[in-house]
Amino acid sequence: MIVRPQRLEQGDTIGVIAPASPPKQEPLEKGIAFLENLRLRVKTSPQVSKTYGYLAGTDQDRLEALHQMFSDPSIKGIFCACGGFGTSRIADAVDYDLIRENPKVFWGYSDITYLHTAIRQKSGLVTFHGPMLSSDVGTAEFDNLSKKMFDQLFQAQVLRYTNEISRLVAFSRGEASGEIVGGNLSMLVNSIGGPFEIDTKDKLLLIEDIGEEPYRIDSFLSQLKMAGKLEQAAGIIVGDFSEAEPKKREQSLTIKEVYHHYFSSLDKPVLAGFKIGHCLPHFAIPLGTKGTLSCRTKTLVIEPGVS
Repeated sequence: MIVRPQRLEQGDTIGVIAPASPPKQEPLEKGIAFLENLRLRVKTSPQVSKTYGYLAGTDQDRLEALHQMFSDPSIKGIFCACGGFGTSRIADAVDYDLIRENPKVFWGYSDITYLHTAIRQKSGLVTFHGPMLSSDVGTAEFDNLSKKMFDQLFQAQVLRYTNEISRLVAFSRGEASGEIVGGNLSMLVNSIGGPFEIDTKDKLLLIEDIGEEPYRIDSFLSQLKMAGKLEQAAGIIVGDFSEAEPKKREQSLTIKEVYHHYFSSLDKPVLAGFKIGHCLPHFAIPLGTKGTLSCRTKTLVIEPGVS
């Protein structure tokens, strides 16, 4: 059952946590200032400033911060400071009953994909794939379209992505509707074989990544194909793959050639070029709501993520 979190209102208190790696503090402060300009009160978990190698504190530190924010009735939404590494380390210890009983806005992307998948499949909660406070919102490059995407948290609204936002390229034909799932490609592949394996059956699968060369993207898509995830999906939303230029080999396939190999023979819509992922502008979307993807009109229409 799909559970939409309650919309935010001006004056609400939201929490900031770092479930993966530690954020850079200066841009984080600027990201928090942006939320405050939206007339939100911000409560930052002390865990955000902790470090444990490449993690923002120990697994227990990060798990407790997540649980505290969901259990605190004064907190109406939870925003992740940054991505990085480590959410898969805590997913099996998360109290999904707690989340189911206390549904609220949960926002982030990249490594947070693992938590998006686990939370949705275990509790039914709609979560949000959107820019991070430290690595995106708090930077000088943060743009107006990305800022506007936060409006969907305050008012239930249908999102519509067209060629006017970015050039969209169809790798197959057709139109399909289904629940939108997915996110960071490497995290989705990492889930296969575990208790939080991504379920793509009759879903619209979103994929995006950063810093992965074509041969790596090829291997990830091969794994999804062999696991049946591409065939089971109703359609595929190809987001941004930044910093994907070949480096290790003089000769390489292009990303478009890799896409063509895996997508062109699929009897379902596959549309690429969405500014969703490690990019600015970053078109934030809810995960778990119904979307309609059309190669004919080159559009993606998404139902509201809040109630």
